[in-house]
Amino acid sequence: MIDTLDREIPAGEERLRLAVEGGVGVLTLCRPEKLNGWSWEASRQLGLYADRLRFDEDVRVVLLRAEGRAFCAGIDVTAPGGAITGRSAAERTHRYDEGIRWVHERFAAFARLPQPVVAAVQGFCLGFGFELALMADVRIAADDAVFALPEAQLGVAVDAGGDLRIARDAGAGWAKYLALTGRRIDAATAERRGLVQLVVPRDDLDTAARDTAAAVAANGPLAVRAIKRNIDAFADQGMAAALDRAALAAALTLTSDDAREGYTAKAARRPPGFDGR
Repeated sequence: MIDTLDREIPAGEERLRLAVEGGVGVLTLCRPEKLNGWSWEASRQLGLYADRLRFDEDVRVVLLRAEGRAFCAGIDVTAPGGAITGRSAAERTHRYDEGIRWVHERFAAFARLPQPVVAAVQGFCLGFGFELALMADVRIAADDAVFALPEAQLGVAVDAGGDLRIARDAGAGWAKYLALTGRRIDAATAERRGLVQLVVPRDDLDTAARDTAAAVAANGPLAVRAIKRNIDAFADQGMAAALDRAALAAALTLTSDDAREGYTAKAARRPPGFDGR
């Protein structure tokens, strides 16, 4: 299966890298020079690795980590294929809707792995990065971690379900506060609200995350997988229908004039002038 992955992910194009170490599948975001910015290709590779991990009996737990000073600073707007085109607004909306649903499927394959996922988060954890971290079962943050869902500041709805997962884990009020304002919170605040389970000094992050992963890997694999499934079955009631709404809302806002204005204003480092079109 590794050979298949080698063919499907050309050398030099890796967005993630996988190593199996003593029952732990270490999945690393490996574009530190881009602050591990997310892209369509990153979503594709995440799905490939999820399929690889799912049936690997040697992997009892997955450690999701990142190289460099950021976990993931959000979308890499410079990545190829970042903008979807169409002959009309309706066609662009349709293509965005299908593309976002495709991303949801890759994220779902990762979130629904039978093995628990432990995330180690440092630095910027924004937008898609925050949404990816929220799919982990346990999140450990360095004390320099910063979390945000800034999509509304660009005139775009949250597209990968991060706001829904915050509502599940921290309550609807905190989901609305973070998604509606786009404001950043520090690791200590995220811990108080249940969005991360442990905060440690930056230099201790790797050790703390690996110790947690090792503790999970040492337990009975059938029991561990059953516990994850049972808790998810309770916590995720209604998630599938909500994600369908999220995909359509994101597609409609991504093709709006407001979204064009939001991205243009951000590039120009000026306040956006939204008018609801």
